[in-house]
Amino acid sequence: MTDTLPPQPQPLPRPVIDNHTHLFSTQDYSGLAVDASLRLAREVGVTHVIDVGCDVPSSVAAVELAQREPSVGAAVAMHPNDAARLAEREGDEALEQALVELEALVSRPGVVAVGETGLDYYRTAEGRGREIQELSFRRHIGWAKAHDKTLVIHDRDAHDDILRVLDDEGVPDRVVMHCFSGDAAFAARCLQRGAYLSFPGVVTFGTADALREAALATSLERILVETDAPYLTPKPERGKPNAPYLLPHTVRFLAELLDVELGRFCDQIIANTFAAYGEWGQA
Repeated sequence: MTDTLPPQPQPLPRPVIDNHTHLFSTQDYSGLAVDASLRLAREVGVTHVIDVGCDVPSSVAAVELAQREPSVGAAVAMHPNDAARLAEREGDEALEQALVELEALVSRPGVVAVGETGLDYYRTAEGRGREIQELSFRRHIGWAKAHDKTLVIHDRDAHDDILRVLDDEGVPDRVVMHCFSGDAAFAARCLQRGAYLSFPGVVTFGTADALREAALATSLERILVETDAPYLTPKPERGKPNAPYLLPHTVRFLAELLDVELGRFCDQIIANTFAAYGEWGQA
């Protein structure tokens, strides 16, 4: 482990799954090698992870990792910001070629989800960039439905339009709201559409009252937990690089918030994640 990384937390009493992480970005950001990241995670009870692609190269890397490491599932997609940037930088034909290459990955062994896809209005202003994001989002929804894969949604400052597009296209059988960022009212709207809500380390932050209210309003059977590493490191390590081995901080925080015995909550996370994505590897 590099000197910049936080110490390992106390191991959890039972296994859990990090359903959204970026192992290669974590390696680039903090120097924590992928194999070491998985080992550190296993040592504290994080036995499975889903490595999430944001463009063609990272999606290919996730698929290749999943095919050689049974504890890893892969998610493949073009992140909404990357879709807008690619079209702006290289043109619509380049974006179309990337989407064709990504669709070809969806049916590969080891792939458990299509995502992260969706809409991001924080970094993309009104105009053509948002139109490109929506076009890409609609394509990804179609892949998830055609290939019977879980759809992983990135939603930043775009709640109403996320649901509008989902309703237009038809909600896939399994949907995960990655890094859920809404309040209790928006949680209810997502749950009405059968979504799972994935809570990141942000739920531990002092400013996240609305997010905690959303967690309290979510049925236990619909809660997932994620790191989104190397980002969004939970307290007490906020401000340091994140990694899957830090997931126990968020798990413990949520178990206490929801007043659920920790071992039971771990078991529920495993059950929910496999229900959302299907089983892979060894539990």
